Amino acid sequence: MSLAIVYSRAKVGVDAPLVTVEVHLSNGLPGFAIVGLPEASVREARDRVRSAIINSNFEFPAKKIIVNLAPADLPKEGGRFDLAIAIGILAASEQVPMVKLESYEFYGELALSGLLRPVMGILPAAIACTKQKRQAIVSIDNQDELALLENDHNKVADSLLQVCAFLHGQQILPFARPHLKLVTESENCDIQDVVGQRYAKRALEIAAAGGHNLLFIGPPGTGKTMLASRLPSILPPLTIEQGLAVAAIYSTSGLDLAWSNWLIPPFRSPHHSSSAVALVGGGSGHHLRPGEISLAHHGVLFLDELTEFDRRVLDSLREPLESGEIVISRAAGKVVFPADFQLIAALNPSPCGEVGENSRSTSDQILKYLSKLSGPFLDRFDLTIDVPRLPKGSLSRPANQGESSAEIALRVLAARKLMLARDGKMNALLTTKDIASSCALSDEDNQFLEHAIEQLHLSMRAYHRILKVARTLADLQAVAEINRSHLTEALGYRAMDRLLSSLNTRF
Repeated sequence: MSLAIVYSRAKVGVDAPLVTVEVHLSNGLPGFAIVGLPEASVREARDRVRSAIINSNFEFPAKKIIVNLAPADLPKEGGRFDLAIAIGILAASEQVPMVKLESYEFYGELALSGLLRPVMGILPAAIACTKQKRQAIVSIDNQDELALLENDHNKVADSLLQVCAFLHGQQILPFARPHLKLVTESENCDIQDVVGQRYAKRALEIAAAGGHNLLFIGPPGTGKTMLASRLPSILPPLTIEQGLAVAAIYSTSGLDLAWSNWLIPPFRSPHHSSSAVALVGGGSGHHLRPGEISLAHHGVLFLDELTEFDRRVLDSLREPLESGEIVISRAAGKVVFPADFQLIAALNPSPCGEVGENSRSTSDQILKYLSKLSGPFLDRFDLTIDVPRLPKGSLSRPANQGESSAEIALRVLAARKLMLARDGKMNALLTTKDIASSCALSDEDNQFLEHAIEQLHLSMRAYHRILKVARTLADLQAVAEINRSHLTEALGYRAMDRLLSSLNTRF
């Protein structure tokens, strides 16, 4: 039979749609055509596959070869189909048996020598392959990714010849095995590294427990960046499902992920010169890539020097902060990337970096400086706190630096368990209906909060965020009901509102 069918998968965002590789050999003038909306890199597979087959000591059929990549309306890119095309040609020319092809999916780029090279997006393809109860065969250089599935059916190979020997039953392909020891805790950063700043450390613990967005405001050199970088050390490790979702994004992006610590929440810190495409994702044509917010999925996105970012870039974060995903639409199609991240940011309180008596900036200059941030964007922060300079002598005399990250992480984990048992989600993700049931207040406390909201001129979104923070404070204390002390502390984490209010009063 001169028709062979082999299975592979394309890469569309973080999805891996099935591609059926149909190979037909017919009489006539020798030729090699690939159809099915292939891009240039796929069309060039003709030369790679031909050389790989010949250099693997197989016969390249002197017939008319038609390779169809179905479905025909799905764009195909990259060298990921090389192995499937080569196997299809060898099967159609009866050089390898067809009987096993139904149970496997093939991914890999071929070198001219027949060696198998790694490709991007293997993990999403392997996950989809497993759901269809097939086995994936990939390059041995992709095995760290593939091993995350802990599936003994997925196999790795280093050459086309080795794959063909396996299909003939002459050789056993090894299973994907990780080379690195799994690490679930951050080993290098501890919150004790930060001198002083007890108030900021408390806010960091609250943010970690409830998944709240946090804004640090303070002069240069007070430890804002160091505090933010310690957040992953007190966050609970990712679940296997969350870790696979993050690893799939990195696999699709072609970025190196530290496969030994893939269950540690990711931490991304893009430079303030980053464009909107770099931050939220995008690209041209069919080449749409995830941005920093997707690379921070189930982790932390830290924006230092917040006012240096373009305002339109920051405002592009407002929708994904609410929905947990980013939809990128182009004329060629639409791609949805996950973007469930926790936003941590830092900024100076004025152009000169100081406020109060030490400031060289006028109220007008400070207002103009802070106006780079829109009100709706600032509303997305549940906590905004001051990070002041340390008192004199804090650096020279030894002092107790407080609890370690491991000690704080235990409280954070206990609070998370309470949230998940009660609402099935972190407090930062509570809906209006959830707030009504889980954040109920007494009549006196409700009046107290409404009065505070009126005095601070806060929005309804800010009102809900204060309730969510108060709920987290209660969970950290393992208290069922929110009380006045929780509300008072939650209102204390509104440094930006107080700063803007004082400036407007002076101005």
